[in-house]
Amino acid sequence: MCGITGWVDWDIDLNREQPILEGMTRRLAARGPDASGYWLSGQAILGHRRLIVVDPAGGGQPMVRHHNGRCYVLTYNGELYNTTEIRQSLEERGYHFESYSDTEVVLVAYIEWGSECLARFNGIFAFGIWNAGDQTLFLARDRLGVKPLFYALRGNGIIFGSELKALLAHPAVEPELDEEGLAELFGLGPARTPGNGVFKGIAELRPGHMLSFSRRGVIIQRYWSLKSMEHRDDPATTAQRIRGLLSDAIIRQLVSDVPVCTLLSGGLDSSIITAVAAEAYRTGGKERLGTFSIDYVDNEKYFRSSLFQPDADGPWIKKVTSFLGTEHHSILTDSETLTDALRPAVLARDLPGMADVDSSLYLFCRAIKQNATVALSGECADEIFGGYPWFHDPESMAVGTFPWSRSLTLRNALLSPELRKKLRLNDYVATRYRDSIAEVPGLAGEALADAKRRELFYLNLTWFMAVLLDRKDRMSMASGLEVRVPFCDHRLVEYVWNVPWELKFYDHREKGILRRAVRGMLPDEVILRKKSPYPKTHHPGYLAALKSELAKVMADPAAPLRELVDYQAIRQMLQGGEDWLGQPWFGQLMTGPQLLAFLLQINIWLTEYRIRIRL
Repeated sequence: MCGITGWVDWDIDLNREQPILEGMTRRLAARGPDASGYWLSGQAILGHRRLIVVDPAGGGQPMVRHHNGRCYVLTYNGELYNTTEIRQSLEERGYHFESYSDTEVVLVAYIEWGSECLARFNGIFAFGIWNAGDQTLFLARDRLGVKPLFYALRGNGIIFGSELKALLAHPAVEPELDEEGLAELFGLGPARTPGNGVFKGIAELRPGHMLSFSRRGVIIQRYWSLKSMEHRDDPATTAQRIRGLLSDAIIRQLVSDVPVCTLLSGGLDSSIITAVAAEAYRTGGKERLGTFSIDYVDNEKYFRSSLFQPDADGPWIKKVTSFLGTEHHSILTDSETLTDALRPAVLARDLPGMADVDSSLYLFCRAIKQNATVALSGECADEIFGGYPWFHDPESMAVGTFPWSRSLTLRNALLSPELRKKLRLNDYVATRYRDSIAEVPGLAGEALADAKRRELFYLNLTWFMAVLLDRKDRMSMASGLEVRVPFCDHRLVEYVWNVPWELKFYDHREKGILRRAVRGMLPDEVILRKKSPYPKTHHPGYLAALKSELAKVMADPAAPLRELVDYQAIRQMLQGGEDWLGQPWFGQLMTGPQLLAFLLQINIWLTEYRIRIRL
């Protein structure tokens, strides 16, 4: 994938600002380790860092094209999976291409169709196009938000970039937090309100949205949204349709001029992707597909089964790799390395994240990059098919807040008394929840229980899935690894959105219709395996290391975390505090040690980014 950045300003001659552009672009070097490029004019400057995946010679950026006397310049991060079809349509309209890259197809598609090109794209993307003739900047982001895009309005200008770090490299963008940013961090973190950049004055373009910036100002529009309608297909037709859409998405996403692999846990979702990819490799006469998994030193010794993690991945990975004949690589890490990686994980994400769930993925992707440049991953199946426990728990369904983040009592208890009064986390989170529920596209005549579950699916797609996509993008791109997510194909998401719960829960199993759809593709025991999330360490040495590190932070008068938290609450947590460590902070994985690691990440973030808090 790549990194993009740019600046448009009506009051400044930007021809003179190349050093600033170079600094912003340089901050994205990890996203694009293979090449860099710049384009400058009086009112607009664009930067790009490239990770070469397709067409090494012809895909350089920023890409410039002249048409009918006008100049168009593109900086693009993404991958189109229907490049061939779009190129053919454009050739039929008289266009000629100088490369076979999707970059040129995106640019020419915009020249021909304007913003309507977005409806034709199947892929993951975030891009900016400067139309010199109209003096307009056009920004767009893919439908599900797989690729990131942040922006900040300053004076009569706009600054944008793939990651927050690119914007923070601009002298007009200060690393500041106000009450809203702190409420995002402590009330919702590691989730974020859609469109919220946490830092004061920074926003993120929401998935499925486009932005136009001209001398008339900013216009933001939604170009894609889910539509609720009656599902008329019977179970057999539904399963067949799902199998066809998913297989097509996986096969399309194997296109690459560099080595491709899959991330394999032995669970249903990653095993499906691996099965389709391995078969495509066999029929295409390619070498064996590479697969990768991660585990932790002594995890087999300390693993304890739970509702969220019923069994370990190891035996299941062996079943799948043996059945499919893949070339498997197992990555092993230890507690010390995992703890040390908390810092680079924060720097990769620009925000405190999912603690060691982030840092382990950072280490995992770094190891994969030694063998491959593109990987396919199983994220988002649980969000669209209803795989998480809260879809099946009546209490979670009725809780009236985000079911993966019900620990507001714990979140409030960690804050200093002064900050607790200022932030009013309960009110802040309740408002964000109500705003999100108000967006849900309802279906007339739908039963109350079905409407409630539709709300839950919408929240999972727009909130929880966004956390996982952020995590996967930043941790992978920090090593220059492009990760593709076939379950995020918008055609599949649109179809499954309207499949009723009794079909999604076919055979009274979570993701039952998906299991039916892939019958015969994998061994039955793999298809029927109960959901198990991304693996985390269970080694007691990890908890001990985190307690030691957090104790050092709390003993340091200069540590910025100390100004925000209740010292006695943290002390109680460090002295034992099973009551504290047993409560979930976020989702299925962030309990116990992950809460301590999250607090450590907050302190690292405040320190490394020199964040000023203005309340």
